[in-house]
Amino acid sequence: MNFNTRRVTLPAITPLCLQKRVIKVYNEDNTSRAVEVPTDITARDICQLFVMKNHCIDDHSWTLFEHLSHLGIERTIEDHESVMEVLSGWGVDTDSRLYFRKNYAKYEFFNKPLDFFPDHMVSLSSETNGIMNHSQLIQTFLNSSTCPEIHGYLHAKEQGRKSWKKFYFVLRRSGLYFSNKGTSKEPRHLQFIAEFSDGDVYTLLSAKKIHGAPTDYGFCVKSTKRGSPRDLKLLCADDEQTRTCWVTAMRLFKYGLQLYQNFIQPHQKQKASPMRSISENSLVAMDFSGHKSRVIENPSEALSVAVEEGLSWRRKSCHRLSSHGSPSTSQSPMSNIALHMAQPWFHSKLSRDEAHRLITQQGLIDGVFLLRDSQSNPKTFVLSLCHTQRIKHFQILPVDDEGDLFYSLDDGHTRFTDLIQLVEFYQLNRGVLPCKLKHHCARITL
Repeated sequence: MNFNTRRVTLPAITPLCLQKRVIKVYNEDNTSRAVEVPTDITARDICQLFVMKNHCIDDHSWTLFEHLSHLGIERTIEDHESVMEVLSGWGVDTDSRLYFRKNYAKYEFFNKPLDFFPDHMVSLSSETNGIMNHSQLIQTFLNSSTCPEIHGYLHAKEQGRKSWKKFYFVLRRSGLYFSNKGTSKEPRHLQFIAEFSDGDVYTLLSAKKIHGAPTDYGFCVKSTKRGSPRDLKLLCADDEQTRTCWVTAMRLFKYGLQLYQNFIQPHQKQKASPMRSISENSLVAMDFSGHKSRVIENPSEALSVAVEEGLSWRRKSCHRLSSHGSPSTSQSPMSNIALHMAQPWFHSKLSRDEAHRLITQQGLIDGVFLLRDSQSNPKTFVLSLCHTQRIKHFQILPVDDEGDLFYSLDDGHTRFTDLIQLVEFYQLNRGVLPCKLKHHCARITL
């Protein structure tokens, strides 16, 4: 018996990890860069890519954001998330973007959970008797059987209306509810609002202007399947701390242990391959004047040593200038300008509102800071600093001492020959500030 055989050629199948796609990523000044990436790339992979391309210091705070301009909302894309899955949820004609910038607050709740979850907003299980330390609090979030309950008042936008109404809300692992009878938590009084298996939590951009919210501390829950404005569950808190508590709790409820793994993964890699530590804990005042070096524990001694070191450095600088033909009696103003203009923490002609927005974008945690020109007094500078989720502004005044120029934050009591010395001192010492300088706001060009 004869059989007619025919050769069939099947199309080649490219493995998913080898497939490529071009995506566009933006930074704060809305400049962008297109890169070709594998289709299985995660948010952390993209951050690592841009850190290497731009020769940034990787302090694990670089973050990818999903920015939906047509809805006026934005969220952190978690490090483990598939970027292509995020892009697949975007409409064809919508103005949706990926932003690459720092977010120092991304995992800060693992370090200082009590700052993120005020006692009056958290109900704990009876097993803990209402008392626990910070590590126990985080464990209750990560343990699926003992999750704390978040509760408090929020403003909610009524469906199909422009008005907002205040309700008592309760957040549990099963979802978000509001009470239709005061602060009652009885099942018959709780109405379901949203759950997080198919939704994400976003912050509202310009909540009062775009959404008519009573405050600018707005956030929302958006379904991954529906993207129209009427499908958003719009909410609004009375202050930043309250909003941060709700948003952080929703992230923890949705991702649980995965967030903790995202948090510890970079630190585990760092232990495997030792690198220079950039932790704030590595910054200590040292005395090298004797035969052996020592750590200066006394803050007053550290202050006097820093001032003396600054004066010594200035005398050496003046000597170097005089040996090159520059006058040694006074510093060149242009040399001071050149010194601080090149620093990543200096943002020249940034306004007060722009500084506030930049710090808010990069994380409202203690010690986030930047320096800028003063808009009201051209001869001075301003230090903008975050403390207790509030942004404060401190004027840096020039001090003239017999023709020598210094800078000071405390009316001349502590003087510095340039802004670099000032920043380095307040990274080590709190001084007149509410906290030390820890994380500078940085902008990069992609």
